[in-house]
Amino acid sequence: MQNFIKINRIIKPFKKTLKIEGDKSLSIRWALIASQAVGKSKSKNLLRSEDVMNTLNCLKKLGIKVKLSKNICEINSLGLNSFNYKKKLTLNAGNSGTLARLILGLLVHTNHQIKIVGDSSLSQRDFNRIIKPLKKFGANFISNQGKLPIKIIGTNSPKPIKYFEEKGSAQVKSSIMLAALNTRGTTFIKAKKSRNHTEMFFKYIKLPIKIIKKKNYDFIEITGRKTIRPINYDIPSDISSSSFFIILTALSKNSELKIKNVNVNPSRIGIIEILKKMGVKIKFENNNTYKGEKIADLIIKGKNSFKSINCPTKLNSAAIDEFLLIFLIAAKAKGVSYFKKISELNQKESPRLKWGAKILNCMGVKTIMKKDSIKIFGNPNLKIKKNIIIKNFLKDHRVFMTCVVAALAFGGNWKIYDKNSINTSFPTFLSKIRSLGGKFN
Repeated sequence: MQNFIKINRIIKPFKKTLKIEGDKSLSIRWALIASQAVGKSKSKNLLRSEDVMNTLNCLKKLGIKVKLSKNICEINSLGLNSFNYKKKLTLNAGNSGTLARLILGLLVHTNHQIKIVGDSSLSQRDFNRIIKPLKKFGANFISNQGKLPIKIIGTNSPKPIKYFEEKGSAQVKSSIMLAALNTRGTTFIKAKKSRNHTEMFFKYIKLPIKIIKKKNYDFIEITGRKTIRPINYDIPSDISSSSFFIILTALSKNSELKIKNVNVNPSRIGIIEILKKMGVKIKFENNNTYKGEKIADLIIKGKNSFKSINCPTKLNSAAIDEFLLIFLIAAKAKGVSYFKKISELNQKESPRLKWGAKILNCMGVKTIMKKDSIKIFGNPNLKIKKNIIIKNFLKDHRVFMTCVVAALAFGGNWKIYDKNSINTSFPTFLSKIRSLGGKFN
């Protein structure tokens, strides 16, 4: 079966309602934390992507009982430190940095060596950022300069730590928090602002966590070795997956889209705040709070003109997965847009900052890219009439889906490779594109 699609026509205006699958970050976190609860936890609307399935498979290998039916996932565990597995176990995280980094936190207390492996993309990403704090708990690691494969040898008596997380990485912060779950005493984290799903989970399940919020950092205290009760959770829709359709609608004049029951956690909606500053019409309806997470329906209307932006760096961490899409709005904006201090983009599945510049350059948009910044010279009249071929050898799902949105919004004759990459995070992406009237073959 071919692993590319061809797009050669702009999408027609549409007026639709979409329901997006469960949030990937919440799906993985629910599964990992439920593996530490005493008893049976149940989840509805769990994302059925490769990243989440790899999470469940890793838990099964660690001796956790997992039952997956059409609508519900059940995880049955004996609680903290109840993993039961064979010596010299290997866990495959596939493409998921979230899984690989977070599960290492849970493995700090394990008795035998465990090997973590991943695909070619994950194997090129930095894990020193996670090895450094977990060593402080007492775990030992064997790796090739902080890259996968990594072997972790846990300790029977992890020690609570004090750690300054200065990169704004929710994965590093969350891994430390998971390690603290099974550690006697109180762990202290000073963390640069980043996504706070793990903190919300800890609060919801009433674990002893204290958070003091400052302007640029959060101070987090976690007291470990507390019993976790079963966690029943109906996972809301993913804002990151929704973002592809937000951008497509915004770029499609006279279109309107409602996306229902989306997780609009303030630490995740940097894209919404940035787009509003650029003139995109977005509003929230049916605002609600579900187990600590803010939920709303999103209403987006398409238009034909946008404003350039000097993007505030304080929004970077809350929009880190969506910058490739935001760049498409900048491409059509009047004036020069400037995004700075975004080197964290290159710590994802592929060097996304470089990919952002490459995609725009293929579209005929001028950019100036430096190590951690990019200037985009917008063209309000941008329309593409040439052939564009995109081959992404690291199989980055967001590169593929961003190119699909660009092709449908701006025209041209596109051949976009690595269609199968969407299975890691959003397997139904192309079927939803079709439901809006997008044509491809």
